[in-house]
Amino acid sequence: MAKRRKVSRSKKTAASSSSNRSLYIWIGVGVVAVGGLIWLLYLSFQPEAVVTIEGLQTFRNLSREHNDAVVYDDPMPPAGGVHAPIWQNCGIYDDPVLAKNAIHSLEHGAVWITYSPDLPADSLAQLKDLVRGQSFILVSPWEGQPEPIVLTAWGLQLAVDDVADERVELFIDEYRLGRQTPEPGATCSGGVGEPTG
Repeated sequence: MAKRRKVSRSKKTAASSSSNRSLYIWIGVGVVAVGGLIWLLYLSFQPEAVVTIEGLQTFRNLSREHNDAVVYDDPMPPAGGVHAPIWQNCGIYDDPVLAKNAIHSLEHGAVWITYSPDLPADSLAQLKDLVRGQSFILVSPWEGQPEPIVLTAWGLQLAVDDVADERVELFIDEYRLGRQTPEPGATCSGGVGEPTG
């Protein structure tokens, strides 16, 4: 009778060990399968190669803090950083807009195109024609910038001397609502300002 109990216990122990091994194998297979799936998803969501634009300046680690009293002292339009809590309505402006509001529009994915107030009328008309009707575009004059036209997106800036420069459209296509946008899906209307176009 005692021998039967020992045999029965060792059979149970062996069965339990075999069951545990099977469980560990299935857990291992599951971990590998989930890891492989995550890796495939990661690869499928990798962004496409970024277009290289000659002369493009990049600004990193820009604050997204809201402060209505912020002041900027650079002759170039800011490409991000501390800004007003309210954004600038996108569109074409004939008068300068406040940088602190325009930067908030950049945070929402806008491209801000500034032009020297002395830009020839035909070039200005060409610029306005290029962007008219496009969403998330902000156009305004900027006093003191060293180049006739400056295109700015969050953390990115390009200065050109001619609206016909092919990099203008390339910049707009690449960065208007581009992957650099800190707040994708946010609006570029319902803020401040009344664009003329």
